[in-house]
Amino acid sequence: MADKQAHLNGAYYGPNIPPTNDYHRPGRRSGCGGGGCFCCLLKLILKIVVTIVVLVGLAALIIWLIFRPINKIKFHANDVTLTQFNLANNQNLDYKLALNITIRNPNKKIGVYYDRIDARAYYDDQRLKSVPITPFYQGHKNTTVLNVVFEGQQLLVGEGIQDFTQERTSGIYSIDVKLYLRIRFKLGKVKSPRFRPRIECELKVPVNSSNGGGAGGAATTKCHVDF
Repeated sequence: MADKQAHLNGAYYGPNIPPTNDYHRPGRRSGCGGGGCFCCLLKLILKIVVTIVVLVGLAALIIWLIFRPINKIKFHANDVTLTQFNLANNQNLDYKLALNITIRNPNKKIGVYYDRIDARAYYDDQRLKSVPITPFYQGHKNTTVLNVVFEGQQLLVGEGIQDFTQERTSGIYSIDVKLYLRIRFKLGKVKSPRFRPRIECELKVPVNSSNGGGAGGAATTKCHVDF
């Protein structure tokens, strides 16, 4: 019995057992398939680009939500005076338009940097003149009045002449004043990126009269704000 137990605990002298070989089918690779490293690199670049786009978009949304005024800034056109608006035989329009633009910032904690203001006057979608306005900073809960004067000559063409003839009968002319802005908001010591809103004031004013709510004039005009 002892001899049998010793024999069982001894070394094994049977036939050799072949090693196990890992088998891979030709033409198939793990990971990115047949494209190899190039495919993996392309996917990595795509993931990085998508991540950057998402982060930039999210950051822009957060900044806008932080600096978006709780109360919208209001623009009004008042004291509008059209002292000259005559069409000569050569179809040149002689004009002189003066007005005040009132800007009201009703926010308690947000100030506004007006880095660029370009005021433009239009008649029948034809630009009469562009007037640059000096940049300024408007504090919170503040009202600023801008005095703008458009004066000069402009050649009218096409439907502009027909519209002028019709409005000359009524004596009231439709003139648009637009402000092209480049602004930044300030909250404490933090300043927002630049925004480029457009302000449009649609005026109807008689010549040689004031558009300030007096006799023959219209009331103060509320301007549209387009961000």
